[in-house]
Amino acid sequence: MKKILFPTDFSEAATNAFVHALEFAKIVNAELILLHTFEIPVYDSQFFPENYASIYSSIELAKFEMFKDEIPKLRAIAEERKLDDIVIKHRLMDGDLIYNLKNAVEEDKIDFVIMGTSGVNDWTKFFLGSNTSSVISEVKVPVLCIPADAKFKKIKIIGFTTRYREKDKSELKKVLEIAKKTNAKVKSLYVKTSGSDVSDATIKEWEKEFANENVEFLVLPSDEVKETILDFILYKDVDILTTITHKRSFFESIFESSFSKKIAKEVSIPVLVMHET
Repeated sequence: MKKILFPTDFSEAATNAFVHALEFAKIVNAELILLHTFEIPVYDSQFFPENYASIYSSIELAKFEMFKDEIPKLRAIAEERKLDDIVIKHRLMDGDLIYNLKNAVEEDKIDFVIMGTSGVNDWTKFFLGSNTSSVISEVKVPVLCIPADAKFKKIKIIGFTTRYREKDKSELKKVLEIAKKTNAKVKSLYVKTSGSDVSDATIKEWEKEFANENVEFLVLPSDEVKETILDFILYKDVDILTTITHKRSFFESIFESSFSKKIAKEVSIPVLVMHET
């Protein structure tokens, strides 16, 4: 059974992402591990010589009580969606989120991380948010990022961006495995610019290798790469977009564009960030 790590601060955005985490766990046959982290403020013991330890104890207790109170709410969501058979485990850790998340990924042998955004509704802030970008950079497993206003819907079309590199094939195969479990179609996009070094022979070789898979290869000639990808998301009815970490800086520039801001609400979909192998 696979394992999904779900970091949560119990915000509205995190609760929305929890629904995606539940549904994704069903798709890939995984258990969920809920992670909540908190940082204890640093106090100078010389100013609190007598109750120094009790301050920390009271903070830890308060966080534990809050954690204990929130868990039943999440279990109620699972029950409401008839997904209460999914195994849900818990981790409450003090310290830095990224540090604890990396440790949890290693110790629990996590297969996916699913996380919500910080409640913003435009992709610029979503991808450039400190926690989101740090997790993508530091955690070496696929990260499914859920914008705050992306409500869960059945996954029918999975977008996959590629540069037709040999190493991209292994990531495409992983995406196809997910697609099979939800009867989704994969639409692979390559934006062929005037400076492209990808040959027609390479494209045909990919099409031949994946001929028996439910994947459509789209090669769109354009030097307007950002707008072409966003058009692809919008007009090909993409439900979830998959990209690979070598494109993260590229995606940062995409979501800074004024064009992206105009259609941000229309293309607010989950993004699955894969890591090169």
